[in-house]
Amino acid sequence: MDGFEVRAAGATERTTVDALHEREWGGPYVVAHDTRHDVRTLPTLVALDATATVAGALTYRVEGDGLEVVTVVAAEPGGGAGTALLSAATSIAAEAGLARVWLITSNDNLRALRFYQRRGMRLVGVDPGAVDRARRLKPEIPLVGEHGIPLHDELVLELRIDARG
Repeated sequence: MDGFEVRAAGATERTTVDALHEREWGGPYVVAHDTRHDVRTLPTLVALDATATVAGALTYRVEGDGLEVVTVVAAEPGGGAGTALLSAATSIAAEAGLARVWLITSNDNLRALRFYQRRGMRLVGVDPGAVDRARRLKPEIPLVGEHGIPLHDELVLELRIDARG
């Protein structure tokens, strides 16, 4: 898969995955859609490069008709690990008979919006003020995000499994 082996994370990768989450989200807790997720408790996929080094990780949960991608993080953005992980998550969803893969990102995350849309995901919802509410559960969320954009809202993106083609 794009030069990466993607598989369920094992105990040997836990320290590296935790370090990636610390770097990206300041620890193991991610708040999305008014829920505080401890990503250490979620199913986790890892992308291993040719030297069996963790190049990225993806955490997810299954609920209803969809697989929610809770986190995606690459050790080196732009190297293909995120694409391999998202593809593997989509395959898991399809094999489970789920209708969609979906996720939340914040209104300032232009890089993520570009990444997900280029991989077939569509913007299907906006939750105004969701990040403001999330600060009650995780006060360290900044007021201003990437590119100096005030951080307030959550954007919902999804890929319909039956619409892939």
